[in-house]
Amino acid sequence: MARDERRAQVLRIAQELFSSEGFHHVSMDDIADRAEVSKPVLYRHFPSKLDLYLAVVDQNGADLLVAVETAVSAIEQGPVRRGDGRDVISAIVEAYVMFVEGAGESSALLFESDVTHDADVRARVERASSEAARRIAVVLSQVTALPLEEASILAVSLISMAQGAATYRLRQPTEVSAERTVHLVTQVAWGGVSALIRPDFVYEDA
Repeated sequence: MARDERRAQVLRIAQELFSSEGFHHVSMDDIADRAEVSKPVLYRHFPSKLDLYLAVVDQNGADLLVAVETAVSAIEQGPVRRGDGRDVISAIVEAYVMFVEGAGESSALLFESDVTHDADVRARVERASSEAARRIAVVLSQVTALPLEEASILAVSLISMAQGAATYRLRQPTEVSAERTVHLVTQVAWGGVSALIRPDFVYEDA
């Protein structure tokens, strides 16, 4: 197996184990056995279990940020038309719902990590969520004229709603579809955000 293929295989297996068992209950021996590689081969790719864990987290975080970036870029590229604001909120909610839908329990590696004893590690684990909140806050600040610090509160609140609904769907038996979940959460979120849109915000009619 080529080096890149082997690395991808190890990451995939590590993600499965970390998400199901937790960081502290998985050993490099467990990962090597599941991947059917020797420990020296595993350590050539990843010097430690923490390095491997953070590589998995970084990969998941990159996937989430791509979805969030796609969602917020529409309103920045312009022109902004009436209805675009709600569409952006919907796209942000959808980014989180579909991320959890696709990642399953491995989404907990970003949202509910059990590796929090070290401040530097915690910051690394939370980096994707922090960057997503920052990008969303910038857009909310633009359309509401709120200071960035206040828009950041809105961004974190929006993320909490979307993330909470997505995680609930993952762990509780429900027949509510991902699409319906996005619609419902968007209704609640947009009801709040729309009341804060600054009165001088310029729309271009289609």
